[in-house]
Amino acid sequence: MAVRKLKPVTPGQRHKIIGAFDTITASVPEKSLVSGISKSGGRNATGKMTMRYIGGGHKRKYRVIDFKREKDGVPATVKSIEYDPNRSARIALLYYADGEKRYIVAPNGLEVGQVLNSGENAAPEIGNALPLAKIPLGTVVHNIELRPGQGAALVRSAGTFAQLTSRDGEYAIVKLPSGESRMILTTCKATIGSVGNSDHALERSGKAGRSRWQGRRPRVRGVVMNPVDHPMGGGEGRSSGGHPRSRKGVLAKGYKTRDKKKASEKYIVERRKK
Repeated sequence: MAVRKLKPVTPGQRHKIIGAFDTITASVPEKSLVSGISKSGGRNATGKMTMRYIGGGHKRKYRVIDFKREKDGVPATVKSIEYDPNRSARIALLYYADGEKRYIVAPNGLEVGQVLNSGENAAPEIGNALPLAKIPLGTVVHNIELRPGQGAALVRSAGTFAQLTSRDGEYAIVKLPSGESRMILTTCKATIGSVGNSDHALERSGKAGRSRWQGRRPRVRGVVMNPVDHPMGGGEGRSSGGHPRSRKGVLAKGYKTRDKKKASEKYIVERRKK
């Protein structure tokens, strides 16, 4: 996977860096795995705007992704690698031996024609989904479940990966992309390898219009607002605006907002890097 920098024929292309589509092998999604998706534009049921800076965007179809990988013991062949407008990673279409088709998040190094498996007896190879109890220590993983059978909740974004560092009884200790080490039940599944499209972080839109295509409206800084609109607003000229905080007055940059009584607090072995 690579990125492309275009010759600046137009002003919008001068700073534009986009991902290459050389790994993508199909341009039309599998019809049986596609469904409609609606947008709120940041409005609630009464039409009132409750989330700012959301609206517009290109029309999309949702690709149904298999995050559970519960078809244990049934081999699947990778039919194609496809683009998904709903996520930063690429997706892979699997044809199972029993005739079923499913999409998964494509890991780095996955190729068309490769055979994937899931379950306790699967080999710890790229793209295979195994319980954490059966994965060798030190292995790089992604698509990690938090509860057995729930489906992958952690490490799904492009280029991310976690590492299985140790096991202690019925829990495995996994180091997450944020730097946090966390205890997860060994019966939870994870997929071997890192998520593909790792150069996604290098992309630059190049112009405001590309953000509008993605459904993002212009974001207004607090310091340019009036005092009635934001705690950091007001002042003569270009004043900085005082202590950084949100529109509702919650301090930013160092102020901890995580609840110490949260149920998952006991599973965190080491905090994320600051």
